[in-house]
Amino acid sequence: MAIPSEKDIEVPLLEEIQAMGGEARPSDLYDRVASHFPQLTSVDRTARYPRSGFTIWTNRVQWARQHLVHKGEIDGAVRGVWKVTQKGRERIAREGIEARPLSLVELVERHAQEVREELRERVMVMEPNQFEVFAGQLLRALGFTDVQITGRSGDGGIDGHGSLELGVVKVKGAFQFKRWQQNVPRPVIDQFRGAITGLYDQGIFITTSDFTGDAKQVSSRPGTVPIVMINGEKIINTMLEKGLGVKREPLAVTWLDEDFFAQFGETESSRKD
Repeated sequence: MAIPSEKDIEVPLLEEIQAMGGEARPSDLYDRVASHFPQLTSVDRTARYPRSGFTIWTNRVQWARQHLVHKGEIDGAVRGVWKVTQKGRERIAREGIEARPLSLVELVERHAQEVREELRERVMVMEPNQFEVFAGQLLRALGFTDVQITGRSGDGGIDGHGSLELGVVKVKGAFQFKRWQQNVPRPVIDQFRGAITGLYDQGIFITTSDFTGDAKQVSSRPGTVPIVMINGEKIINTMLEKGLGVKREPLAVTWLDEDFFAQFGETESSRKD
């Protein structure tokens, strides 16, 4: 069995949390941390303790996290969220990938993360009217047509409307935009739904933050207008997927052409082998 020690897991765990924006859920980290250990087989990763039945790999990552909490390198204040502290970032700088030459894959991943952070920053600094224009472009990228941004206040939060073709059906949708830091609570969703009921087939709520648990639970309820929720993470994912605000350049990688050298036949070294 080649399962690494808790100490060996600590820095890769910090690196992966940092790569995901500085905080992450445990379930999103086990596979990512495992990629740092090529010797870790699928059998190793699914092995369990005979008496407790716990998976050894996940249990060891959890203990590594606990050690990092005691060291002040992971913030353990929020249940179910592992967050790197400033002290943890300093350790990454000393011992992590910053302290050694980066592979091509690591460079690409780091650049992708930097682009995500820059996109998030650019969206957050928009003025409200700029964000409304941006949201309209985002909706068009998602397939909406006849998009009109009204930006009216006192209209139950309806900031615009448009249409979306689903097969042979054309769905009328109303939009609401919130460039917020705090999460959108349920009362705001209820108010939006009340304003569009009887007028539109669905609502699309776009926010730079996220939605509370209660708000997410009422996004789709029988007999009511469904509300599609697009949070900050989905905004960034859509921009990257649709090429909105980003440009892609092909990455040229040079490899040896084995067919070229094969035309010369066996070499002296290959005959010795």
